[in-house]
Amino acid sequence: MAMEWGYESAAVRRHRVGGERREGPAAVPPPEREARAQEPLVDGCGGGGGGRTRKRSPGGSGSASKSAGTGLSEARVALGLALYLLALRTLVQLSLQQLVLRGAAGHRGEFDALQARDYLEHITSIGPRTTGSPENEILTVHYLLEQIKLIEVQSNSLHRISVDVQRPTGSFSIDFLGGFTSYYDNITNVAVKLEPRDGAQHAVLANCHFDSVANSPGASDDAVSCSVMLEVLRVLSTSSEALHHAVIFLFNGAEENVLQASHGFITQHPWASLIRAFINLEAAGVGGKELVFQTGPENPWLVQAYVSAAKHPFASVVAQEVFQSGIIPSDTDFRIYRDFGNIPGIDLAFIENGYIYHTKYDTADRILTDSIQRAGDNILAVLKHLATSDMLAAASKYQHGNMVFFDVLGLFVIAYPSRIGSIINYMVVMAVVLYLGKKLLQSKHKTGNYKKDFLCGLGITVISWFTSLVTVLIIAVFISLIGQSLSWYNHFYVSVCLYGTATVAKIIFIHTLAKRFYYMNASDQYLGEVFFDVSLFVHCCFLVALTYQGLCSAFISAVWVAFPLLTKLCVHKDFKQHGAQGKFFTFYLFGMFIPYLYALYLIWAVFEMFTPILGRSGSEIPPDVVLASILAGCAMILSSYFINFIYLAKSTKKTLLTLTLVCAITFLLVCSGTFFPYSSNPANPKPKRVFLQHMTRTFHDLEGNAVKRDSGVWINGFDYTGMSHITPHIPEINDSIRAHCEENAPLCGFPWYLPVHFLIRKNWYLPAPEVSPRNPAHFRLISKEQTPWDSIKLTFEATGNQTI
Repeated sequence: MAMEWGYESAAVRRHRVGGERREGPAAVPPPEREARAQEPLVDGCGGGGGGRTRKRSPGGSGSASKSAGTGLSEARVALGLALYLLALRTLVQLSLQQLVLRGAAGHRGEFDALQARDYLEHITSIGPRTTGSPENEILTVHYLLEQIKLIEVQSNSLHRISVDVQRPTGSFSIDFLGGFTSYYDNITNVAVKLEPRDGAQHAVLANCHFDSVANSPGASDDAVSCSVMLEVLRVLSTSSEALHHAVIFLFNGAEENVLQASHGFITQHPWASLIRAFINLEAAGVGGKELVFQTGPENPWLVQAYVSAAKHPFASVVAQEVFQSGIIPSDTDFRIYRDFGNIPGIDLAFIENGYIYHTKYDTADRILTDSIQRAGDNILAVLKHLATSDMLAAASKYQHGNMVFFDVLGLFVIAYPSRIGSIINYMVVMAVVLYLGKKLLQSKHKTGNYKKDFLCGLGITVISWFTSLVTVLIIAVFISLIGQSLSWYNHFYVSVCLYGTATVAKIIFIHTLAKRFYYMNASDQYLGEVFFDVSLFVHCCFLVALTYQGLCSAFISAVWVAFPLLTKLCVHKDFKQHGAQGKFFTFYLFGMFIPYLYALYLIWAVFEMFTPILGRSGSEIPPDVVLASILAGCAMILSSYFINFIYLAKSTKKTLLTLTLVCAITFLLVCSGTFFPYSSNPANPKPKRVFLQHMTRTFHDLEGNAVKRDSGVWINGFDYTGMSHITPHIPEINDSIRAHCEENAPLCGFPWYLPVHFLIRKNWYLPAPEVSPRNPAHFRLISKEQTPWDSIKLTFEATGNQTI
């Protein structure tokens, strides 16, 4: 579609007077314009320069006027940018919905998703499978062994299958959630070794866990992964293609107890010494694409193996560095194999729809068959590649450096060593130094006061970002204080309309003020160039900082510097000659296609992961503050190379008014409680997480004597709203029964399943009758001794059986 934009020549724009911005439409006669061209130039920040404007002559305000067609149309710019971002978002959405890129599988030698779904439905039909329960230790183990036996009967004579049921006991310390020591006894692992008939000295491990949290059938976490592994075992075992190395399939039965079964296997099982690499299959959501979010440590050959073999790649080093930073309160068996086995690996997880992760809604019917097919194709291909690779036998020789890796809309993966990435990054930085250095070092009479204007523009940009962040944080804190947190949890567009529009409006407002009162005598074209250069410089600074820190994610900043710079160089000549018109606008947006498309691709992943997490992040972290900060950051990034349009456009009044109106209306609706955070919609549930435990507590002193005993229902709300939405319906659950912290008892005297009491300090203890288990628990102090480091070591015995 052709776009026509009003413009004026560069010569006219350079010599337009400040009064032209504020006067009427009358044209300046040519003789008067020629006379004015001889007047001296004004120096100073925002005040003039050889390439910008000149001082207004006496009486000029009466005759000077704004030339017809000056500046871009505000409506066209706003609409054009909105449609541009919407089109890119649509492309991202289409790429995410494309799960399998070829026809249905099921032929001999290929992964059959229907068979895997059959396994999945049988496992989930058993129900929740908590570690230690008959459902986990007996029923699920029996089903797995039964299916493995059937697969063994069908296997090709080229292969040999060995099965071992391991029940390890042990303990380990882990630096997770503040650090703690975990002890386990008689947990269950089902290990299967598929190897060549003559045996193998090296192996690759595939790991899943069949246990689940107490209230969930655990379809995605992690029954679907175990189902995929069963089907991969069947396909590999029936294949007529010989393997060079063994493939060990570990179905572990105690992951939700904080990674216990994987520790028992890698530290105690005799097959562990054969393992040279592993693939861990996990979940942080339900279905969709499985994301490679951790690799290594180091061992770039593993990334290359995934890149070469995976049929439907989805991987990002950004996810790896975010996850390993610790800001996501979660961990996987990857940590155990890495830290206790010193083995490199690949960590994959489903990430979509985390709202129902670890809930009763995590059922088999919610996982698309295409998702299973996709995961199976990838796991089968990568395992086959590793099991026939010469590198696996000598994995330690290839342990050098990290890899930069990222997929392009799920079509293919780009991967290269981080040292190559650093070279590329610094080459991009040098290009920017040459580009900006040429402008900053040119003589003053050629560039006016560019250096001062550039620094002023940098300051204005930083101020606009800082004030916009402060604005959204004030809004977020106010909403949290009035009890309307998570209003966007069930309606994500609410957060965009509230915090996103507030950020963009504040940025535009600050720059509009600068344009009107500070740069009032400078030409629009000149200011457009200055603020493009400012954005380029900011992204270049991020590139230098990330590269210096050794972060592979610096490639994103490289993309956000290289492509805009190339675009600027391509459109510069046309922009100088004809100003900002339709052709410039079109080519400019076309040049920004790659950085903006990839940014939206990553932003989707960020919100897909973090929005559900904020609904279970505890009572101490205001989720609105976190989400507002993330949204503000995203808005700043996306607006960075569009700031110049604020100066190129005729006006920003309508855009500012529209954004402010949307923000204000949304704010009022949120404050009035219009948007309820949760949903019980069967098709798309977004439940509130509340954890209840009926318990009887007995407190003992250091002599083993019982000093206190009580019973009640211990209630924990896993999000910031606490019980505020429940109290109107159950008045007994109010602040009068807030749990009291027993200062002298560990963890305040409550049986925390995980040591997350620092995240959930608001809990309730409702008095209730005593628990009456069929087989009561017994406690006995065996010994007490004073240690040399001024502490007391207690040895005690606790016995009891589960009520069935």
